[in-house]
Amino acid sequence: MDTVAVSAARIPPGPIKHHNSMDELFQWMEENFSRYGDIYRATVFGSNVYVVRDPDYCERILRWNWRNYARSGQMVKRISFLLGNSLIASNGEFWANQRRMIQPAFSKNAIFALAGIITEANAELLGRWKQSAVRQERVNVTQDVSAMTMKITLTSIFGEDYGSAAPAFEFLAGEWTRNLEFTQSFRALDGVILHIVAERRHSGTVAADFLGRLMEARDRKHGAPMSDAQLAKEIRTLVVAGHETTASVLNWMWYLLSRHPEVQIQLHKEFNSLPWGEIPTVEVLHKYTYTRQVIEETLRLYPPAWLVTRRAVQEDRLGDFFVPAGTEMYISPYFIQRNPNLWEASDEFRPERMRPENERERHNLATCPFGAGPRNCIGESLARIELQMHLMMFGRELSLEYHEKKSPEMTKGLNLLSKHDFMMSPRIFRAA
Repeated sequence: MDTVAVSAARIPPGPIKHHNSMDELFQWMEENFSRYGDIYRATVFGSNVYVVRDPDYCERILRWNWRNYARSGQMVKRISFLLGNSLIASNGEFWANQRRMIQPAFSKNAIFALAGIITEANAELLGRWKQSAVRQERVNVTQDVSAMTMKITLTSIFGEDYGSAAPAFEFLAGEWTRNLEFTQSFRALDGVILHIVAERRHSGTVAADFLGRLMEARDRKHGAPMSDAQLAKEIRTLVVAGHETTASVLNWMWYLLSRHPEVQIQLHKEFNSLPWGEIPTVEVLHKYTYTRQVIEETLRLYPPAWLVTRRAVQEDRLGDFFVPAGTEMYISPYFIQRNPNLWEASDEFRPERMRPENERERHNLATCPFGAGPRNCIGESLARIELQMHLMMFGRELSLEYHEKKSPEMTKGLNLLSKHDFMMSPRIFRAA
């Protein structure tokens, strides 16, 4: 950047007081967006930070000039502490190589092949909820969707070795605290993973599950496989990302539906007008436009990853603002997607706003629940299929009632989670 351009560029306004609390970061960001607008400068954990919710600026950081913005910041440090230098936390050529090796495991055909695993786990839970409806019992939605999603995740990863792996991973389905004790227990799962790897190698087993595909993946340049240590890190990453992300969205979706019975009725009308057989198939999912609107609106209000952090490798500009090299960038899909400058009644649940014809009027990054650009979530397509199959299978049969009057509290860790479990009453669906 030339000297004239630098001198003409501005530094965003922002708070003078330094911020050093991870627990209060969400509230602090929200308050300062109200004070300073869609971009502000601050000192956070001793680093110079630009906090951004303007979609044009975010698109430059995540998409158009993404190579200049490395993954960095407190959130990445927390991820690295838990997962190590895996796909989700790495940078540079190492990241690019890992992405190329892992990407084929998430091809369209590979994801579609998981449909049976997804519907089987959903059918099992649906049967239990229908029994609870008959007995007029409440169900723990939070725990139930977490356990179901964990079963889908582990079966997708380990295939026929699910029975060997699942007992060691069970604690993850109900454990949200990411402290040192949890991290030590989580990293100890490497032994379980590598034991299965060793048995497969010994028997010559070549499997089509995620573990099998990553075992067979080869570096494009040298033709070498991942090291065992890296393989274990990537599998642990898939477990966390594949489970917690989808489980949290399903949990919030049922909360929103329970608060809006008219949406449940509208869903049921769509299911009646476009009936399917015993279970939906991936080939028909695109037909259910209102169902997809409900999912999109849930993702807008409760994006699983609420904060994305980057660091400017070289100086840059965001509109009229100068970005010095080394500046950390805090981008929150949550605050972008609830930005009142982008969304009317931004805190309200209105699935109709997600009609396909409205998409042309919105900025490309007005919604970005799975990130954007080359470093977007590798499992986005799989997560969307899981969400829609669940909603279709359950929404055709049941409605859920939530009896608490006060608004739920959120915990803001790596994902947006409900602080307390949602206890709800399932009802066999009877439209008014």
